[in-house]
Amino acid sequence: MHIIRKKGWEIPEREATPEHLALSRRSLVRAGAILGAGSILPGLSSHAMADADPTAGLYPAKRNEAYKLDRDLTPEQTASRYNNFYEFSLSKNAFMQAESLKTRPWTVKIDGLVEKPMTVGIDDLIKAMPLEERLYRHRCVEAWSMTMPWTGFPLKKLVDYAKPLGSAKFVRFETFLDPKMAPGQRGFFPWPYVEALTMAEATNDLALMVTGAYGKPLANAFGAPLRLHTPWKYGFKSIKSITKISFVEKRPETFWETSGPGEYGFWANVNPQVPHPRWSQATEEVIGTSDRRPTLLFNGYAEYVADLYKGLEKEKLYI
Repeated sequence: MHIIRKKGWEIPEREATPEHLALSRRSLVRAGAILGAGSILPGLSSHAMADADPTAGLYPAKRNEAYKLDRDLTPEQTASRYNNFYEFSLSKNAFMQAESLKTRPWTVKIDGLVEKPMTVGIDDLIKAMPLEERLYRHRCVEAWSMTMPWTGFPLKKLVDYAKPLGSAKFVRFETFLDPKMAPGQRGFFPWPYVEALTMAEATNDLALMVTGAYGKPLANAFGAPLRLHTPWKYGFKSIKSITKISFVEKRPETFWETSGPGEYGFWANVNPQVPHPRWSQATEEVIGTSDRRPTLLFNGYAEYVADLYKGLEKEKLYI
């Protein structure tokens, strides 16, 4: 007899968004574009609409059913109005200032230890990749969480596209630098924002390059037109609005390591047993609800990633 053992983070299929509702999003997006309905689609940036995204017809992408949730999806309006985007503001309503983000034209430079450095237009890159939707948890080091329907492509597909040399040990990501457009970049932080992963992390099945959410192209507030999502890590490892991806041998120093070396390390893996110096990580507030849940090791994705960190127990893995 074949026994199926459900994983702790799975939910019954009946609780996932019905396929007919997901597929209906495309008609909603088209209707919104025709009517200029930025207010009808609450998470959609007016700038994203004005930029006439040539990839809009690729959404909604087919959902990858391997990735399920243990809780309801965060409503789009809630998620799009509660997030960090320090390039624009230190407040949680940064989505308002992020309206000034200009996402077209947009290019991504791929360089470093690769066979052939290149600069590729974002639309060409998206069209060259296999888009899919994944339901993922998102856990902030500030001890709040969301659940999101991200659309994008596996980071390991981009690694294959870049053709890194064998000497590449890390993937370094960098965001835009434009203080005129992004007022937060006029401040004291070490801009531009930089994050990095090991090659093993970058080629893990979970690591996702995000180009859309909620069945349409990524809204400005989420880090349009290209961001990273690593669901087993604290959210600051999910860099927004990426303009440069470099393959390097030496471990890069990241934005938060530079800004707060006493509070943030390189790995940023979710571990409820290791508190932030100023607050506990044992529980998390589920944004948009009154729920407070116990935090899960690796944000509940241990079966996918725990092996990546064997032998590193004495490192600053989690903060």
